[in-house]
Amino acid sequence: MSLRALIVEDEALIALDLAYSMEAMGHEVIATAADSVEALAAAQDGVDLALVDLNLRDGPTGPGLGETLARAYGATVIYLTANPQQIGPGVHGPVGILPKPYTEKSLDQALRFAVSLREGRAALPPTEMRLLAGAAPAI
Repeated sequence: MSLRALIVEDEALIALDLAYSMEAMGHEVIATAADSVEALAAAQDGVDLALVDLNLRDGPTGPGLGETLARAYGATVIYLTANPQQIGPGVHGPVGILPKPYTEKSLDQALRFAVSLREGRAALPPTEMRLLAGAAPAI
């Protein structure tokens, strides 16, 4: 299954690298966004998966944005961040956190996990990924 993906990352080189990797893995990157306003505008056209950094051009808006993308747009949200400790308990909607720096292998596993969640089948998340409330691990 190919996912329509949104990359929310304020560092252009990281966003470009992510887009390249995701497209090489067979997913369609519908947009990259550097802040929450751009991300919400891009999500209007439909999004299956959102990779969201926590600290964006408009500040530490990633946690709230991730919840909105999951709840209001039905996106499977994975936080990609160098600051995973910024996500505390009580976050509902996003499925997990993949800490930076991540490897190509862990990114691929995270995307396969996201696909499995959307298809309702079993897959294991990468060992580096911390699952969040509401993200039932498919075993």
